[in-house]
Amino acid sequence: MPSLVPARRTLLLGLVLATCASPVGAMPGPAARAWLSDLVTRIDAADRAERRAGSGRRAGTVVVHVEIGADGALQRAEVERSSGSPALDQRALRAVRGVGPLSAPPAGLLGSAGVADLSIPVELGR
Repeated sequence: MPSLVPARRTLLLGLVLATCASPVGAMPGPAARAWLSDLVTRIDAADRAERRAGSGRRAGTVVVHVEIGADGALQRAEVERSSGSPALDQRALRAVRGVGPLSAPPAGLLGSAGVADLSIPVELGR
């Protein structure tokens, strides 16, 4: 039976692309899509690394609001929509904060304040 992981990543990336700051009806360009894909992959990797360290983890989705500076530095991360589990919400924040240094976001993702202001649905597995 095929794995569901690629489908989840595709869905998650689709949600990220749908929520990024761009004009109504406009999709981000190839550079923005690649940058967002890298961000999603890094969040997933950070969560997987934490999951290996623990056991009995819950699964669910947390929407995290992030602000990423023009230099790629994570300036802010907070729960925008809770999963209903404080422990799962904190796990999502740790995964987002654990992505390490990012490359500079493409200009198309930067708002007038010079930051990428994104709402990211973080789907956490067991």
